[in-house]
Amino acid sequence: MAGRVQDKVAFVTGAARGQGRAHAVRLAQEGADIIAIDVCRQLDGVTFPMSTPEDLAETVRLVEKTGRRIHAVQGDVRDHDAMKAVVDDGVAEFGRLDIVIANAGIGPGGMAMHKMDQKVWQDTIDINMTGVWLTTKVAVPHILAGRRGGSIILTSSVGGIHADPYIGHYVTAKHGVIGIMRTLALELGPRSIRVNSLAPTQVSTPMVLNDNLYRIFRPDLENPTAEDAAVVSQAMHVLPTPWVAAEDIANAALFLASDESRYITGLILPIDAGRMLK
Repeated sequence: MAGRVQDKVAFVTGAARGQGRAHAVRLAQEGADIIAIDVCRQLDGVTFPMSTPEDLAETVRLVEKTGRRIHAVQGDVRDHDAMKAVVDDGVAEFGRLDIVIANAGIGPGGMAMHKMDQKVWQDTIDINMTGVWLTTKVAVPHILAGRRGGSIILTSSVGGIHADPYIGHYVTAKHGVIGIMRTLALELGPRSIRVNSLAPTQVSTPMVLNDNLYRIFRPDLENPTAEDAAVVSQAMHVLPTPWVAAEDIANAALFLASDESRYITGLILPIDAGRMLK
């Protein structure tokens, strides 16, 4: 079924690569124009290579290849003024806002909570949780102004449903995203704005496929590889895969963005290869 979000406008954070790029491209393939933001620089304390301006330019190219329009800028989801400006400018250009995917986030570092550096803790909370709230704060007024309802999708994680050791900052932030989602669903439901969360397991993006995460998965090895980590990651799942693809998450987001889910709100949707069964 083509055109599942035809002529709607979506705001996607963390859109330069990985899940964010997959969301932007998938929605564009189904008829949406895109407002996109990504920090596109290396942040202190992040242990894997982050996105670049060239990555964001590639997202622009891929969206435009579908025939849809995109307004994309560099910006930090912790910066209210930057976030408000990109949404305001995008809505001025495209005329409306219907869909929000608050996807931007940084990955876990691997340390016991009582040993964790305060800045590492705070940066993770500020980006992965407060950044999600700021995304909705700047976007909701535009959806309300359109009087057409809408769909807001917040990226949590299986780590937002249960805990894992040594990533307490990440787990805490992702649990917080669920709280934001549930509260917004109650507040915005009477205006026909649905709010749901995605809860992916490990996704084969640079945030997972990096040496730091391999060491978290395989602390028994000095220099673990992706193949070494895959053994442990696979053991977490029921289905025979160590990780899922960004496109799998984007397909779930498309469903929640489309009218096919018009009576679904307050939902945590795991894309987890059966991990929550274990």
